Amino acid sequence: MNPEHVLALYDDQLRRHAQPDDPHTTLELTHGVLRQTSTTHGWNGVIWSDLDHTTADAAITAQLRHYAGRPFEWKLYAHDQPTDLGQRLQTAGSTPEPAETLMAADTHDQPTTIDLPEGVHLQPVTDPTGIDLMLEVHRQAFGTSPTHLGHHLRTQLAQAPHTIAAVVAMAGQRPVSAARLTLHPGTDFAGLWSGGTAPDWRGRGIYRALVAYRARIAAERGYRYLQVDASDDSRPILERLGFVPLTTTTPHLFFGESL
Repeated sequence: MNPEHVLALYDDQLRRHAQPDDPHTTLELTHGVLRQTSTTHGWNGVIWSDLDHTTADAAITAQLRHYAGRPFEWKLYAHDQPTDLGQRLQTAGSTPEPAETLMAADTHDQPTTIDLPEGVHLQPVTDPTGIDLMLEVHRQAFGTSPTHLGHHLRTQLAQAPHTIAAVVAMAGQRPVSAARLTLHPGTDFAGLWSGGTAPDWRGRGIYRALVAYRARIAAERGYRYLQVDASDDSRPILERLGFVPLTTTTPHLFFGESL
């Protein structure tokens, strides 16, 4: 796999020509950025930009005015221009979260054998009850149960079920790990998201099993690449599975500032 080629495809298909991730959102190309705006509880923010040192500040100001005091995210990639865009965003009031590594792998190179610890089984998420199990895993793994994630998953399952495949690993009646696969029709990419495992169940191969489960689905549906924003914890596991780093991405959060 050629990382530069795959990154160029990613930028073109999932950023420059992104599709709304929620029926209640709109995309708009303006001031050199592609932004998403939600009318409900969905994600607001900048997906792609084509800026330079002469246009960046005006573009940032335009987004602050557009979102009019609502929280939003500017998803910054290491290769975005200008090179000091991150500093400009912070000067304008953003708070950067920890950087993650954008990684990709050829779907057909991924193992699809699912090996689980004794007593653990996989339960596909097909209804609100399954989403509640996913949120419980999120609470155990990360200490939060984000309302916006629950809203997004319920909307996606109800209105665009062909774009998602989610699963929960159950130890008896307890949800101990969960993950989802986001499918992007018309592109080469399927995305791995929301992978998390309860602390007392880590290190037993469940994360790898959930990658294999989702890789099998992506391959069956004709997607060439898997992509993931990997944390420092998951990056070593993914590298052992053959995922290749493409770049890094840093969420810059604006908590309701306006101009």
